[in-house]
Amino acid sequence: MINGGFEAPLSRRVFLKSSALIGCSLAAEPFLTTMTLAQAPWDHRLVVLILRGAMDGLDVVRPVGDPAFAGYRTTIAEGDAALPLGGIFALHPALAPLMPLWHAGQLGFAHAVSTPYRDKRSHFDGQDILEAGTGMDVPVAAVRDGWLNRMLQGVPGLTAQTAFAVGRDEMKVLMGPAAHASWAPDARLGLSAQSRVLLERMYHDDPLFRDAAQEAMALADRLDTGGGMGAPVAVPAGAPKPDPLAAFAAERLREETRIAAFSINGWDTHRAQRAVLHGQLAGLAATILTLREGLGPVWKKTTVIAMTEFGRTARENGSGGTDHGTGGVMVLAGGAVRGGKVYGKWPGVAESALYAGRDLMPTADVRAYAAWAMRGLYGLDTGVLEKTVFPGLDMGNNPGILL
Repeated sequence: MINGGFEAPLSRRVFLKSSALIGCSLAAEPFLTTMTLAQAPWDHRLVVLILRGAMDGLDVVRPVGDPAFAGYRTTIAEGDAALPLGGIFALHPALAPLMPLWHAGQLGFAHAVSTPYRDKRSHFDGQDILEAGTGMDVPVAAVRDGWLNRMLQGVPGLTAQTAFAVGRDEMKVLMGPAAHASWAPDARLGLSAQSRVLLERMYHDDPLFRDAAQEAMALADRLDTGGGMGAPVAVPAGAPKPDPLAAFAAERLREETRIAAFSINGWDTHRAQRAVLHGQLAGLAATILTLREGLGPVWKKTTVIAMTEFGRTARENGSGGTDHGTGGVMVLAGGAVRGGKVYGKWPGVAESALYAGRDLMPTADVRAYAAWAMRGLYGLDTGVLEKTVFPGLDMGNNPGILL
C-alpha cells in the first residue's frame, strides 16, 4: 500500500445502471477518477488518459477552415478566440496553457479517429470497447482483460507491484492476469460545471434544498483546493489548478513506474457545452502540465495519449450542446511526441461527408495510434500488437507520432 487503503473495486456498469437520476450516464460525470500505474523494464513512459463521456473533438480541435463547419456551430463557439494551429484547424481557447507545448513540438492531435464501435452510441459499450481494445467481431462481454494488461502479459519479470489501480472506479484497460493492486487516495468531492447546472435545476424551486446544494458546492470548492474546512489554497490568477493524481503519477513515473492510466470523467455535453467543455479542458490542461512539471527531465521520455469512447454530432442541439457521435480527437503530448501537428486524413464536414448524415466520419482507428506508440516506445512486434494486444487491428502505415 503506497498511501491509502486497498479495497474491492466498484463495477462501473453496476454503479451507473443503478444511478438513473442523472439521466444519460454517470460515466460522463467527474465524481470518480481512476488511475493505474505499471512498472516495467523500459526507460520510456506511457500515460493513457481515458476521457469518459465522449469529448467533442470538433470543438477541441475546430476545423474552422472547413466551409461547412460554421453552419453547424452557431452558438457553442460564438465569440471564442480559437488558437490557430495552422492549416484549417484552431484549438479551443481553454487549452491556451498548452500552446507552449504545441510550439515546442510536444503537443499534437489525431483527428477523425474512433474505435470500431458504431451507431448505438452507448457510453457503457463505447467505453468497454475502448478499454478492451477489441473489434466488433469479438463480444466485449467475453473479453476478460484490457489492452494495457495484454501488453504487460508479455513482459517477463513483472511483480505484484507492477501495476496499480487508483481510485474507486473500474479501469478495464488494465484488468487481466498481469499482476496489479488497488490504491484509493484520500476522498475528494469534485463537481463539474455540468453537475452544478444539474443541481441548480433540480433544486431551483425548493429554497431548503437549493440552499443546501449551494452550501455543498461551496464546501466542495474548499476541499478540492486543498483548504479543508478553512480558506481555499491560493492559485495564481489564470493558472490551471494542479492535478493531485497527475502529481502522484509523476512521482511514481520518475522512479520504477513506466505506465500510468487515468480515467477522467465529465465529458458528456448534451447541454451548456460552452461552459462545461471549457472547465473540462482547463482540467485536462492542468493534468498535462502537472505531469510535465512533476516528471522534470523524464518528460523528454514520456508519451501521453488521451482517448475518448466516441465523438459528438457535427450539429449543435437546441440545448447549446451536442449529442453522441462517432469520429473524435485523440490528444498527444510529451517530450517523446512529434507534436506541432494535427495527424490524420481529414474527411470534411460537408453534409455528404458526414457519417450517417450527422457525425464526423472516422478515417482512422484510435487503437492504431496507441499501437504505434507502444511499437515506438517499447519495440513491440506489430504482429503481437495486431493479434494479441488489439485483436483484429490493422495498424496501417506508421503515422510517425514519436520522435
